[in-house]
Amino acid sequence: MRKITNQELGRPSVEEFSAMEKLPVVAVLDNVRSAQNVGAFFRTGDAFAIQSIALCGITATPPSREIHKSSLGAEFTVAWQYYKTTAEAVELLKEQGYTVLAIEQVEGAVMLNCLEVDKSKKYALVFGNEVSGVEQAVVDMCDGAIEIPQAGTKHSINVSVCGGVVMWKFFESLR
Repeated sequence: MRKITNQELGRPSVEEFSAMEKLPVVAVLDNVRSAQNVGAFFRTGDAFAIQSIALCGITATPPSREIHKSSLGAEFTVAWQYYKTTAEAVELLKEQGYTVLAIEQVEGAVMLNCLEVDKSKKYALVFGNEVSGVEQAVVDMCDGAIEIPQAGTKHSINVSVCGGVVMWKFFESLR
């Protein structure tokens, strides 16, 4: 096997990426503390060509050296908006016709491996704070919840890793 060079990958330019059709998915970051986690969301959002990222509350916003370190410049390709509160973002996204899903361990959550993604819908996926998860008041506003099945001793995985796992499911289902 030979590694494929970056040129051979045929990735779009920033201009081509900007003009291309995006996955109808918005990642909503509910008070994510780590700017490196935020950067990882930008990089993953770029990889899966999501619509945008909603940065809420204490979540860091570009320009940020820490975001740039893990995003590798994806903060320049993925659209983003800042909201004072996650509730404000969720309210607006619902008004815009998005189905809003909390990525959280809650009663009635659908396991990710059992989730059926509806290709006719737009989705807003709410990812929570590294310690406290998605705020309960925000969970209450959501149309549903998704849980990632886990088999280990820990009760959660890093929020940016969670973002990659969940965004892949939507990318795989909607592309």
